[in-house]
Amino acid sequence: MFDNDERPLYETKANLFKGLAHPYRIRVLEILSSTEEASVSEMLTQTGLEASHLSQHLSVLRRYGLVVSERRASVVYYRLAYPQVADLLKVARRLLDQLLHASADQRARADELPSISSAR
Repeated sequence: MFDNDERPLYETKANLFKGLAHPYRIRVLEILSSTEEASVSEMLTQTGLEASHLSQHLSVLRRYGLVVSERRASVVYYRLAYPQVADLLKVARRLLDQLLHASADQRARADELPSISSAR
């Protein structure tokens, strides 16, 4: 498959996608992509998550190096660790649009198939 020298690179790449592998983490990253930074309370409002659940998702995003945090007094702010994360989300959104469009085309073609009469 690949040699031992390549394995850590592929594991790091897989971990990037693990960080992205949840709808709420994608939502958090989209929020952070639309602003320079956001507080935890702002993200709670925008996601509708309970504080403990948001905390878990933010922890995963930090672990995989997608976001960084900064505490100022009693407020914690988050921002994207790299601007390329926003670029990745844009590419993913364009791909999603194409996939949904293709799916709609397939549904439309299926609707145009001749009807099947039931067996008697």
